[in-house]
Amino acid sequence: MASRRSQRGLDALNFFVADVQTGFGPFVAVYLTSQAWTEVEIGFALSLGTLTAMLSQVPAGALVDSLRHKRRAALVALLAIALSAILLAGFPSTLPVLASEVLHGFASCILTPSVAAISLALVGRAALGERLGRNARWMAIGGATAAGVMGLVGTYVSPAAVFWLTAALTVPAMACLAMIRPEELHPPAPDKPEGAGQSGLLRLLRDRGILVFAACCMLFTLSNAAMLPMAAAAVTRSVGDEASLIIAACLVVPQLVVAGISPWVGRMAQEHGRRLVLTAGFLALPVRGLLLALVEHPWALILVQALDGLSAATLGVMLPLLAADLTRGTNRFNLCMGLFGLAVGIGGTLSTSLAGMVATWAGGATAFAMLGGIGLGCAALAFLAMPETKAPPAAPLPRGLPAR
Repeated sequence: MASRRSQRGLDALNFFVADVQTGFGPFVAVYLTSQAWTEVEIGFALSLGTLTAMLSQVPAGALVDSLRHKRRAALVALLAIALSAILLAGFPSTLPVLASEVLHGFASCILTPSVAAISLALVGRAALGERLGRNARWMAIGGATAAGVMGLVGTYVSPAAVFWLTAALTVPAMACLAMIRPEELHPPAPDKPEGAGQSGLLRLLRDRGILVFAACCMLFTLSNAAMLPMAAAAVTRSVGDEASLIIAACLVVPQLVVAGISPWVGRMAQEHGRRLVLTAGFLALPVRGLLLALVEHPWALILVQALDGLSAATLGVMLPLLAADLTRGTNRFNLCMGLFGLAVGIGGTLSTSLAGMVATWAGGATAFAMLGGIGLGCAALAFLAMPETKAPPAAPLPRGLPAR
């Protein structure tokens, strides 16, 4: 049984991890622009970071699986993120910035599965759904808080101050990590010794459930990633100066929804099974795409974006939960997380290009309808092809036998 101290330490760790990661969002482009970088140079630096993160997903997952002490892996990742923030803030020239993007991309791929592995080791499989819901709630609260605070810091102090603050926020994150008592972490033991490298990956790729959900992950971000940028561009053209306020609300509202419903998503997955919850959450994608194609009033976009919170909460909770289910009895949890993360990255990378081409050729409404159609395909794939992965209830003991 996890103590209240360890549970609260993990809550706070998720909050500060979201704070730290928010610093490497759109603030990088703003900062580099203030340092007289060209759009081409900024695009190359950001693309290098994205490519590093995509290519690191699977090897980073395998590395975390091979490490006995997940808390140490998370600690090293936080230190690396702090170093990457310091490089950005202190040395805004080409090589340090590129090194920062590469370091941050790889460290993030270590940090995310490490936190998920700590969660699994702390509460076990039976309570993992609700624990992951708590993780998602605190990450959403942290992300929304950091976006507001860092926006103010970048505006009223300096763009570089955002990254000094990011580096400083790794200190409370490490303190929260230390609150999690190591003696309360009990990683599930594999049924038998096995490799976590290439042989482990090949075995994962032969698992139907893993392949189906990886396809769902790719379709999810292929549908989802381009929706807000396209809507934001349309809003900017129609309302001008009010666009920033509307777009800010479009970023905050989904985070509030995620914070509100993520624990509920975890509980529903524990009580009613994974496939039903997964399908219901994914159905928000086609509804959102249809509404974006039909609704023209800019302020209505804020209400439509609430659906983004529903689908984001579903993926945020279900991805690590399904990774734990599908690797039950093995030592491949983080490798599986990396595989799903790679699928998410591929879909997100293709989404904006595909939507942009369709919008250019056939108009924005058609592009939104296309994205919604992909989302409908994602929900259909989850419902029709995804096996139920929730563990069956334990068989009752025969009458007269004592429980151990």
